[in-house]
Amino acid sequence: MTDEFSVESVYAELLGRAPENKMEPRLAPLRRAMDILGEPEKAFPIIHITGTNGKTSTARMIEAGLRAHGLSTGRYTSPHLSKVTERISIDGAPVADETFVRIWDEIRPYLQIVDGELEAEGQPRLTYFECLTILAFAVFADQPVNVGVMEVGLGGITDATNVGDGQVSVVTPISLDHTELLGDTTEDIAHEKAGIIKPGGFLISAAQPMDAAQVLLEKANEVQVPFRFEGVEFGVEARTVAVGGQMVTIQGIAGRYEDLLVPLHGAHQAENAAVAIAALEAFFGGEKALDAEVLQEAFATVTSPGRLEVVRTAPTIIVDAAHNPAGIQVSAEAIHEAFNFTKLVAVVGVLKEKDAEEILRQLKESLGDLATEYCFTQSNSPRAVPAEDLAELAVDLGFGEDNIHIAEKLDDALEWAVERAEDNEDLAGGVLVTGSITLVAEARILLGKADV
Repeated sequence: MTDEFSVESVYAELLGRAPENKMEPRLAPLRRAMDILGEPEKAFPIIHITGTNGKTSTARMIEAGLRAHGLSTGRYTSPHLSKVTERISIDGAPVADETFVRIWDEIRPYLQIVDGELEAEGQPRLTYFECLTILAFAVFADQPVNVGVMEVGLGGITDATNVGDGQVSVVTPISLDHTELLGDTTEDIAHEKAGIIKPGGFLISAAQPMDAAQVLLEKANEVQVPFRFEGVEFGVEARTVAVGGQMVTIQGIAGRYEDLLVPLHGAHQAENAAVAIAALEAFFGGEKALDAEVLQEAFATVTSPGRLEVVRTAPTIIVDAAHNPAGIQVSAEAIHEAFNFTKLVAVVGVLKEKDAEEILRQLKESLGDLATEYCFTQSNSPRAVPAEDLAELAVDLGFGEDNIHIAEKLDDALEWAVERAEDNEDLAGGVLVTGSITLVAEARILLGKADV
């Protein structure tokens, strides 16, 4: 590690740029940076993942499948929970601090060239997310990895990751989120996300709303790539709740896989597993079934931190990074199915760019009588909605003032929620922390789960 840089100092420098929620709709500076750096985005094949929900879980499943087949992997996902190096993973683990710093030290002068050119043209310099994306490509090329699993940050067409061309393009379920940037309908959002479908690739899509599916289909036909959709050519045939997760039978695009143990909760994670399997089959040619034992070995290692993750017991505390109405709905369904709570205390925080009203409405509807008490709080993010504002919104939505508690500090919120969950005669009370990734990240750290 150089004397000048550390992970913390690099992160501080990155944070000094335009923040993650201020992504620039452009690719030209990324292409310029790739050109100067010797085209690292072409050093390895890419499985490119977009969608509204399920991207990171699906990426982790695909990565596990590739590794089980003996391939070295680079996985780029966002945001991080505890440490920025989580976003750039090598063979399933966050990139080493030394590598992160060394590669940044090497590429930094070249990024300054691009910054200078942008400023001369009156444009904003490279953003936080653009720099991290360039760093990820450079790290993966340096290793080198056999395959890169790249998750988009936002949309697809002009997302920084789209400077690379996916051998397989994966689209997880599309729903309404980031509407101020991507559009007000799932059709509009699908047009953005279809931008990752490239000539020479292969489209694998989760089940989609009809208008979104039509957009993806038309794009695949336009660039003349094969396509497979969940619910048509592949999908979940059966699943049952099991200890620590679920047993699933999945029909892939080239084979059928019976009784796979997926150590994650919820129908949505079974569907993510089906998409991941289809993506793996497509990557390996699309015509030959995967080895079922290798696939089970892969899934046995899968984790999805911050996604219906049990971080403490007695009482059970679950953290879940659902941050839009569709995510809240599927998480709530999974909680009803997989846990035997008779009482659930919800700790909720939301970021300002999200639809807080619809998130709270969905929480109330989906959790129903199970959640009788809510604690509204806020993360340390400057983008967090004040806890008091969330509580006022909840009252307007009919939550009932007697069921609401306000705690601006998350540690106070957790303490209150645990006390309320324990105040349950049959000892079947639990706590759910949800509403934003930043809130979940802070909760995991407070509860001693800084690892990913």
